Amino acid sequence: MATQLSSLKITNVVRQMTTNTNEFRKNKLLKKLDEQISLATAQKNGELFTVKRLKNVKDGNGNSTQIEVQKRVSPWFWSDNNKTYVQIRYGTRVLELQKGKSTIECAGPDDLLKTLGIVKTAVASGELDSMIDAASVKVRERFGR
Repeated sequence: MATQLSSLKITNVVRQMTTNTNEFRKNKLLKKLDEQISLATAQKNGELFTVKRLKNVKDGNGNSTQIEVQKRVSPWFWSDNNKTYVQIRYGTRVLELQKGKSTIECAGPDDLLKTLGIVKTAVASGELDSMIDAASVKVRERFGR
């Protein structure tokens, strides 16, 4: 008597659940940088930029359903005196890019996009890993109260 399961190749492999925390943090920052690049591009083109996320909502009977809502994206950049400035954030913390310096000066919107691209490449290559780790420690301290 042949069963359906006998036609499958069954092995004894356990799924590895450990993730590298540095890679997780790096990917989190890269995702936020993508949002900032999209936001800057939309503002430059005079368009509206929105990010949607799924939210669980319970109705009167206690049934849970998922709805799509807009997520607020705060810009990391601002303009002052014909120059644009940007600060790179990890969570609520601004990354200190050099000792005592955390703001990047850009010539304008085009330079802002180029700068965000350079920062994204630097994050992907691991240049900001120590800064991300330091900011992560500060963010986690707030949860330890």
